[in-house]
Amino acid sequence: MTPRRWLFTSLVLLAALALAACAAPAAVAPEAAPAEEGAPAFPPGKMVVFDYGQPQYWQQFFENYLEDNPDVAPGVTVEMVQTEGEADARQKVILSYTAGAYDELPDAVASAPVSMKAMAEGGILMDVTEYVESFEDRFVDGALDQLYYKGSIWCLPKDLRPQLLFYNNDIFEQYGIDPAEMSTFEGYVEVGRKLKEASNGEVFLSYIDPGAYTWRYWGRRGLMPQAEARIWDDEGNVVIDTDPGTQLALGTLESLYSEGLLYSTTMFQPPLYDATREGKIATYYIGAFWDEFLRQNVPDMEGKWRVMSAPVFEEIGLGGAPVVGMQCLIDKPNPVYADLYKLIWEDYHFNAAAREKWTNQMVEQNAPYSNPIARELLEDEFWKEPEPFYGGQSFREMEGKGLENPSQNLRVTEKDAEADQIISAEIEKWVAGSQTMDEAIANMGQQLRDRIGQAPTE
Repeated sequence: MTPRRWLFTSLVLLAALALAACAAPAAVAPEAAPAEEGAPAFPPGKMVVFDYGQPQYWQQFFENYLEDNPDVAPGVTVEMVQTEGEADARQKVILSYTAGAYDELPDAVASAPVSMKAMAEGGILMDVTEYVESFEDRFVDGALDQLYYKGSIWCLPKDLRPQLLFYNNDIFEQYGIDPAEMSTFEGYVEVGRKLKEASNGEVFLSYIDPGAYTWRYWGRRGLMPQAEARIWDDEGNVVIDTDPGTQLALGTLESLYSEGLLYSTTMFQPPLYDATREGKIATYYIGAFWDEFLRQNVPDMEGKWRVMSAPVFEEIGLGGAPVVGMQCLIDKPNPVYADLYKLIWEDYHFNAAAREKWTNQMVEQNAPYSNPIARELLEDEFWKEPEPFYGGQSFREMEGKGLENPSQNLRVTEKDAEADQIISAEIEKWVAGSQTMDEAIANMGQQLRDRIGQAPTE
């Protein structure tokens, strides 16, 4: 099957996953002027990046670079096109590529393993294996693990963020509970019971979202990897409904919810932050990125919060699975800004002064930033500084410790975008009380077999 025909088929499967609207057209990249000997040449114009989350802050690093290095790319500007998420970014790129509308394609796109594999399979992404591997020894262990597909690397790593446990220390002091009890999931559940009893049901251990975020954060990124759970076996067969790791992971989530230890509210919305501010939610088991949402949305809680590594299952003992952030270069005709993107990417990872300048800007704006993944930068005391928001604890240092003893992320195939929709729908019905967790798991297996069958293997 040709890449274009494969992508057309993929679009049919992904139609329910992303918006059908195309991205706003990006400026057509002009022909590159002849380069001076020994120096790259980048014609005046606009480098376009499709991103999601809060890309305006990522854009600031690019603008810093162009301002601090005026001779590298004079006349070049950067535009970060906001998409609604990973699936939307992928959909926009695939639609333009399959239509042959190359002038609408960005120079780079933010992605994740599921979408990376779908786009790589269709020939949309540049193979950057040789380039990225040349830096491997300078990165922390595991920085490249999630970037491979069929033996090649298709994206540039941006960050590697661990699973952590954030907790309101004031609550634990009020009820005389030692946070160290949460070092295991067994202890975590028990702490939830203690909080419920001591507070007469007013304090919840954590939260649960009635929508897709429960599978994404409690499941795929959280409990499932730590329980060594599987959706597929090595041959691509569906095993989620017979897998003991799945039973452990989702059984733990069921215990938390059925015992009334989770506050039900929509994630990333004001009611969640209101409940947090009111002391109704004691902890967040979530990726390190949650730091930015706490600092932005409950700044009046400065000094109350602390952070620790994710709990572990006693019989397994593995920490949280780190989540890679990635940026993929588009393999389009005349990619005149690909090398410029690489230069900025290198500056982000290996120029300590530039990285600290940008990080300080982010701190001033209460904006998101992450630890470096370059060993040489992490050695600097800047990345161990105490922070008032965490009562003098160094969040940066704890983020680094969260990468220790990691579990492996779920094996991902290009079918996982569709699989996530199937699994999440069953979890949502469980949260709504329409079925038991055992029924949800059984339905996941049946739906995956009926609608996907065997997943491809590398």
